[in-house]
Amino acid sequence: MGEDCNNKVVLERKITLWNGVGIIVGSIIGSGIFLSPSGVYKYTDSVGFSLLVWILSGVLSTLGALCYAELGVLIPSSGGDYAYLLAAFGPLVGFLRLWIALFIIRPTTQAIVALTFAEYAAKPFFPNCEIPQDLIKLLAAICLCLLTAINCISTKLSMKVQDIFTAGKLIALITIIIMGIYGMFISGTDNFDNAFEGTYDAANICYAFMQGLFAFGGWNYLNFVTGELQDPYKNLPRAIFIGMPIVTIIYCLTNVAYFAVLSGAEMKASLAVAVTFGAKIFGSLAWLIPIFVALSTFGGVNGVIFTSARLFAFGANQGHLPSFFALFHVSRQTPIPSLIFSCFVSLVMILFGNAFELVNYFSQALWLSIAACVLGLIWMRKTRPDAPRPIKVNIIIPWIFLILCLVLVLTPSIKEPMNLGINILITLSGIPFYFLCVQWKNKPMAYRKMSQGIEKFCQILFSSIFIDNESD
Repeated sequence: MGEDCNNKVVLERKITLWNGVGIIVGSIIGSGIFLSPSGVYKYTDSVGFSLLVWILSGVLSTLGALCYAELGVLIPSSGGDYAYLLAAFGPLVGFLRLWIALFIIRPTTQAIVALTFAEYAAKPFFPNCEIPQDLIKLLAAICLCLLTAINCISTKLSMKVQDIFTAGKLIALITIIIMGIYGMFISGTDNFDNAFEGTYDAANICYAFMQGLFAFGGWNYLNFVTGELQDPYKNLPRAIFIGMPIVTIIYCLTNVAYFAVLSGAEMKASLAVAVTFGAKIFGSLAWLIPIFVALSTFGGVNGVIFTSARLFAFGANQGHLPSFFALFHVSRQTPIPSLIFSCFVSLVMILFGNAFELVNYFSQALWLSIAACVLGLIWMRKTRPDAPRPIKVNIIIPWIFLILCLVLVLTPSIKEPMNLGINILITLSGIPFYFLCVQWKNKPMAYRKMSQGIEKFCQILFSSIFIDNESD
């Protein structure tokens, strides 16, 4: 790091094009490819259409990434979606995005990945029977609490965990693809006969896309480090055009491998589809697959916990969350109050839902917020026409992406309106909190004393101080 003329710390641009590609690929490939294949097939009931969903999910994610590339250079600020909505539509909309991140998007993501970890970690001990749901939830809760503790103890330790466990997912996927090709040579391609036979329902197709798109989550993570990317105006779109096809190809090949070995009934019956795959093709060495997948998902939980806490700390620095969220440990420089709160809400999610249900619930909230950001991009073309846009996508791309997002979210709601209704209610419930806690400046003395008391209590309990994380 360097310093500018005002003695402020300035981050050096150390991230190369290929580092950027690595961030995109590494952020996307996680638990989704081990959880979502069963979900995609469950909702399509067709091998061919399942593979088509994976390809189109990659295309849609690429369109979204291009829109976010323009947003990333137009608003080069920390906070991602929250920062974009704050700039486009003002503090109320920005606050509501942070509100659903606090209570829906981030804790649900952590819960889904932790449940996936638990499913794979337990599967070797229950090879021929169903795993008790209570055991899965207990293991997921232990995973969350352990990784939250690691993140509280040390940032360096949490990053070491991330580096070590990232290797697990790559080894698992490469092994699955190679053995799937081997399986096709040994057993033939009977599972691909009549590939597009199935019963197609609009709502189920949208749910299938939600499952597939969940696996592509993370395509916008490079936006969080554009300040450290070398020549971002060229390398940001280049990294997208290189990274997204790589992930799409890996995902499609992995699904081809699954279908080459497993029947449709086996795909539907197993949440831990990679374990079922390993049992059929590896025999006595099948235990290797769940170990690699569990390593992958364990690292995935760690990554979400790490970034969630920083987002909430950034929101607190903007005055949109209680001040104790911005507290960092004096020597460890970890946001302990944010980490603990995020863990608590995730544990509640684990208690009341399973992985498939949570993906559908979470996806509608996530894609509504993504649609809002892309609408913000279109809106700022009118309200800020002269703002510098080193990256400027054709206006047709955000319009296509916005329409597809709305179709994806609204179509299942015709058949099952409950999920969307709950998401909207939780989002709107943030409005009174915004006016009471953020907009209202002359609060009663009792409220201010209580707020200061909680802040002081957290400072003492967690040995924490305020650190401006704007430059993170």
